[in-house]
Amino acid sequence: MLEAVIDRIGDPAVICAAGLVVGLIFGVAALQSQFCLRAAAVEVADGRPGPRLAIWQVAFFAALVTVQLATMGGVLDTGEARQLAATGSLSGAIIGGLMFGAGMILARGCVSRLLVLSATGNLRAIVTGLVVTIVAQAALSGVLSPVRENLALIWTVPGGVGRSVMAVMGLDVRVLVGVAALAFLAAILFGRHQRVPVSELAAAALVGVAVFAGWLLTHAVAQVSFEVTPVQSVTFTGPSTDTLMALVTSADVRPSFGLGLVPGVFVGALVVSLIKGQARIQRFEADTPMERYLLGGAMMGFGSMLAGGCAVGAGMAGGSIMALTAWIAVFCMWVGAMLTHRFMKRGAQVEAA
Repeated sequence: MLEAVIDRIGDPAVICAAGLVVGLIFGVAALQSQFCLRAAAVEVADGRPGPRLAIWQVAFFAALVTVQLATMGGVLDTGEARQLAATGSLSGAIIGGLMFGAGMILARGCVSRLLVLSATGNLRAIVTGLVVTIVAQAALSGVLSPVRENLALIWTVPGGVGRSVMAVMGLDVRVLVGVAALAFLAAILFGRHQRVPVSELAAAALVGVAVFAGWLLTHAVAQVSFEVTPVQSVTFTGPSTDTLMALVTSADVRPSFGLGLVPGVFVGALVVSLIKGQARIQRFEADTPMERYLLGGAMMGFGSMLAGGCAVGAGMAGGSIMALTAWIAVFCMWVGAMLTHRFMKRGAQVEAA
């Protein structure tokens, strides 16, 4: 059936449609669950793990268990994914992860959260998201690219087994699936203990399923496509940058997974915000200074390109396939976020005194 669809409309259109479907699911689920790594990191930094941490854990372990279960069953093979097959940078994961974590505290949200909030009418998120994409493009192929490349080359790791946590640690996929399933159940129980509504927990799990769906759909297309089709999943900095650059620099936009993903997330979140009556214009105010958001956006743009992905691209998608650099990057994002939050909180207390 998939081959017939590809023959009819072509590989790029099918991949773009897959991105759109995954984006719609992610957008609906992310807004409904209030999925946000920044909020989870703030709870941990304040020593009061709560609902936002539970939501992030449910989403993360839902992605991990579904992806690894499909891998164990032979349904999915992510060995050719960029996060595993290409040469990785441990220095990039560390430095970029710390920068991204600090940036999302300053901007009050990671890249995916900014995109979701943009759909609700949050002008702060829209402006900050534009800064993220512009700086990310500069880091990828513009004036900041030499800096990114030099930092990335400090400590590299070859693609293949050297970049797989499974291979490095000698883990058995069956054990991993079992542990991930138990962690997923524990996260749900923790969420219920924190009085998180069942609807939000279900939506958080759907965020993880969206990540799995991205891997599964692109893998399915790659298996039958005559063109080289990357096996990929949900990530936002690269696709957001590609979408913006395509719209402003080319009249002939080639369909891609990211070109479907970004609008899909926006539309999904918009529909939910309208249904729930949450859509309203939000501007920069005295307690939300623009300069802090702009700095945070710039740090996330450069940091995500250096780390090899954003909080979702590295933390969820890369983490779910057990990519070594992704796990290091998301760990550093947590560290950078918590340290920055504690520093800002202490500064505010000193100023108030």
